[in-house]
Amino acid sequence: MAINIRMIGLGLASVTMLSACATKGFVREQTAMVRDTLGAQIATERSERVAGDEALRSELAALRTELQSMRTEFGAKITALEDGLRFAFPVNFAFNDATVREQDQAALDRFVQVAQKYYPNATITVEGFADPAGSTAYNRQLSERRASSVKSYLVGKGMGDLNLRTIGYGESRQVNSGAWGDDPGAEANRRVVFVIEHVGAANAVAVAPATN
Repeated sequence: MAINIRMIGLGLASVTMLSACATKGFVREQTAMVRDTLGAQIATERSERVAGDEALRSELAALRTELQSMRTEFGAKITALEDGLRFAFPVNFAFNDATVREQDQAALDRFVQVAQKYYPNATITVEGFADPAGSTAYNRQLSERRASSVKSYLVGKGMGDLNLRTIGYGESRQVNSGAWGDDPGAEANRRVVFVIEHVGAANAVAVAPATN
């Protein structure tokens, strides 16, 4: 609530004009009334500000708990970016395939819940990746299909299509360099990563529990 300085100024001016024809007691009474009004408005504004700060602290504490739970339950790696967050889940794909696996759906469902609750207006990019088995061009197309497949799953769970973008990076940024097919660690190269942009104040607490 903004303090109405103009109203109080008019009140004081009125008191001044009345002083010429009123008793000193009446002037003191009117002055006290104006001061009480000003004090009440200041107290109300302070109370509202404190309540807002408490609500923000409560929301950030809840978010911190959610993110730590995602780390513990799903092995999520959550890191802060300049203006956002990167979520790396163990959401992987079979060789030469872009189908969302059943075993990864629980992690994606939790991501949907958190994104809708804490980042409803953020832009979310689904980044797709591939192992180095195919050509550079084919791997880029496959990684794009993986990102699009995950996007479709998220939209099916209620996320807004307009806030979701996809991009395929092919065989770049390999987790296990050179691993493909049935090689140990190759599955980690066939993955998606989520980047949430413009997260605001929530970004400050996102990695507070641990830096994964």
